[in-house]
Amino acid sequence: MDTAKLDEYDITSKRLYDEKIATFLENKTIFITGATGLIGTQVGKSLIRYRRQYGGKFKIVLQARNVEKLMNRYKEDLVEEGVYVVLGDIRDMIIFDGKVDYIIHCASNTSSAFFVTNPVETIDILVSGTKNALEFAKEKRVKGFLYLSTLEVYGDVFDDAVAIDESAFHYLDFLSVRSSYPEGKRMCECLCSSYYHEYGVPILIARLTQTIGSDIEPYDNRVFAEFARCSVKGKDIVLKTAGETVRSYCDVIDGTVALFYILSKGEFGNAYNVANNATICSIMQLAELFRSLSKYNINIVFDRSANARKLGYNNDIKIRLDTSKIESLGWKPSYSLKDTVLRLMKGLALNGD
Repeated sequence: MDTAKLDEYDITSKRLYDEKIATFLENKTIFITGATGLIGTQVGKSLIRYRRQYGGKFKIVLQARNVEKLMNRYKEDLVEEGVYVVLGDIRDMIIFDGKVDYIIHCASNTSSAFFVTNPVETIDILVSGTKNALEFAKEKRVKGFLYLSTLEVYGDVFDDAVAIDESAFHYLDFLSVRSSYPEGKRMCECLCSSYYHEYGVPILIARLTQTIGSDIEPYDNRVFAEFARCSVKGKDIVLKTAGETVRSYCDVIDGTVALFYILSKGEFGNAYNVANNATICSIMQLAELFRSLSKYNINIVFDRSANARKLGYNNDIKIRLDTSKIESLGWKPSYSLKDTVLRLMKGLALNGD
């Protein structure tokens, strides 16, 4: 098994143990939708490792629609005691007979290209899927429902000098096909709030910045994944834009721990920004970091021949998230952007990706 990936999950489970964040899960059942995505896998496998290493007495339910991908992601972890599997599309009714105490709703498409080629499906996966998950939460009378949202709900922000807190929103062109994703996420947040106020479903929202982990898939086309592959394989990094977008990043270990801080200590009905503001940089600066850490002599080149919007790239925003709200719960990030990038590259090199 991949040592780098083992480290990532084990480190997360140890953080949950050391910071006593997982204790509230004892004798509970945690249901994870989208359990094969980057973050869903990190949440699921970290909890499984926690049970194994520290004797946790909670149950873990992994929901996914692709059994082959699920088996590839979890391998022998699927036969662990206390681990259950629910197969099905998140857009269909969720069927699970046992009790459920907490739901972490990770299911979502994260491919920018998919947002513009399949905008209807993007919206449907988000809105129908979230409604199904909320109905399931209502039926099970859960103790907590955590929805994974995105910094993109804030819209077009062009000034990273002012930190954006959870109450701030900016313009978003809802007639742009690329808005299928952020507008869908906005609607899902509204759905969560509506279920909270009308039905008393105890919802919480995590607005995550770009989250980076080593367990990326071969077809992941996000910029950090593309940059990492180029750096490991000795290929020039090709930028399709000027690389002027500025935002923060978050290590998947820090991000996963943040989710449990929100779930265990957050105030129902609230949203929390999750980011590491020590990592703020432009896309160009991120590319330069990958280039500098590569063992190959590679270059950064520009190819502006394609329409960036048709490729799914967003506007060149400049955004800094205010993280004081989640930090007030006791969470803080531990990993520098360099540490995260090095672990990602190591993981790809070990896998031969």
